[in-house]
Amino acid sequence: MPTSELVIRSQRVIAGKRVSPAAIHVLGGRISRVASFDDIGQSGSLIDCGNDVVMAGLVDSHVHVNAPGRTEWEGFDSATRAAAAGGITTIVDMPLNSIPPTTSLAGLEAKVLEMEGKCHVDVGLWGGAIPGNSSALVPMLREGVLGFKCFLVDSGVPEFPNVEKSDLRLTLDILAGTRAPLLVHAELGEWLRPAQGSKKKYRTYLDSRPEAAEDEAIAMLYDMNRASRARVHVVHLSSAGGLDTIRRARGENMPLTAETTPHYLHFSAESVPDGATEYKCAPPIRELANRERLWAALEDGTIGCVVSDHSPCTPQLKCREEGDFTAAWGGIASLQLVLPVIWTEGSKRGVALERLPEWLCEGPAQLAGLAGKGRIAAGFDADLVVWKPEASFVVDPERLEHRHKVTPYAGQTLQGVVTKTYLRGQEIFGSVGAVEKRGQWLRGDRA
Repeated sequence: MPTSELVIRSQRVIAGKRVSPAAIHVLGGRISRVASFDDIGQSGSLIDCGNDVVMAGLVDSHVHVNAPGRTEWEGFDSATRAAAAGGITTIVDMPLNSIPPTTSLAGLEAKVLEMEGKCHVDVGLWGGAIPGNSSALVPMLREGVLGFKCFLVDSGVPEFPNVEKSDLRLTLDILAGTRAPLLVHAELGEWLRPAQGSKKKYRTYLDSRPEAAEDEAIAMLYDMNRASRARVHVVHLSSAGGLDTIRRARGENMPLTAETTPHYLHFSAESVPDGATEYKCAPPIRELANRERLWAALEDGTIGCVVSDHSPCTPQLKCREEGDFTAAWGGIASLQLVLPVIWTEGSKRGVALERLPEWLCEGPAQLAGLAGKGRIAAGFDADLVVWKPEASFVVDPERLEHRHKVTPYAGQTLQGVVTKTYLRGQEIFGSVGAVEKRGQWLRGDRA
């Protein structure tokens, strides 16, 4: 009989787009085969997960680790520890909020040095596209970045300026000859409005960033995408008004895709308390009806993946005491909670368990070009999460592994409890205590 170093089995394994009893055989850190529940071969070790769900480890392709340079905001140790606790086995770090940003070979080198020996999960890196760095894009691809991120509006940090239309056209022309995507923060500045009204009222902030800013940006990207045919991906889609453009592109087989986030799928503008700046993000959390349209687009495949957009900062920058939405940093800390948030909301809507890997694992892995990640199948890395979908918990910020505990999910009751996480067959969260940091830099090959 075939020999395996490890067999992990359960009555509920999500593989091949279905849930069924199965035994996952692991050899050399990879899945060698997926067999029937009773087929355990000559395993060196057997882990029986009973009726807990076993699925591929999550891939979060939108994380702001903020290191080097702003490690007081987060850092690779705390971010990847939080990821492991949430069943995430791979993150892709955004190029900004670190100093230097990943917009040059020197910036990339600084990032890689900062990561060394600090990662509990695997980490890929996005590069940044800013005005004046077009000559660095292909060299950064050759050195391992997975693609590029740009802003159409002020990013919030001076070292990462937004691109203009001429910069965008040049970047798309360069990337058209590669397999790398351009990830775009899609809001147009000319549609933003000065905040008018009480700075403590969420509506004041929401009205300053209307849906039209996103919708018009996506329409512009559609036109540019049609001309260049470079791969374009809209990050953290908030406005449902842009969905028809994404659908049109999909129908025309254009490489224009979109993601959304747990906070847009869980919260609604109507429920954000005044002064609660922990809810501030850009684009903003919109109304309930908008949220339901995002869910419909996720279920019909218009939106291809759900990622955290984990963007923490210090409590002082969140202006919690002042409650000033206009001054607070715009970012939500949620890395550890992606799976339970999406299952909490998805189960209310009758979403089947087997849909989750499509959005949380496969979609982000495909976006980032991470072959061998995101699926339970022979030849893939044995990155797995074991969790209890029927169990619930109340979010206690002190139990989160993020560096700072400021999160709008504090006190929320969520469904789905992660019990164990495996990276290449090695347990990195669960019954073990302190473990060796086994995360690796996932260098790309998309030049």
